[in-house]
Amino acid sequence: MEKVKLLSCHQVYTLKRKTLEKRIKNYYFQTRDEQDTIQFLIALQVRDELGKEDFSFVLRDLVRKIFLESKPTRALRSYYIFFKDYFTLKEWRVLSIRLFPVKTFVKEKIEKLYTRFFKMPLKGLVGS
Repeated sequence: MEKVKLLSCHQVYTLKRKTLEKRIKNYYFQTRDEQDTIQFLIALQVRDELGKEDFSFVLRDLVRKIFLESKPTRALRSYYIFFKDYFTLKEWRVLSIRLFPVKTFVKEKIEKLYTRFFKMPLKGLVGS
């Protein structure tokens, strides 16, 4: 098996978009290393903000595949916020539930209790 070479920092900030897309995609499909792949893509978002070239939504399909199909990991939970624009609102909700199942469940229960015990009873007092 051919050994996959990581991109250097210099390459990430100097190579053209098409070349980077090809290399990052190749790297991911050979190694299945979500963390490094996502870190490369974040670096390209920085390059998009700082440079003149367009790197917006680079490898959008790969990002979506990684976040929606890979096993949730600490790295994915840490970096998912940087890719909110890559998903529709509905997909973002599904992704949040997928990555943070306990937090989402607890948040929904707390909101329900808050609404039930605090907001509703206080509405009745406003008119009196």
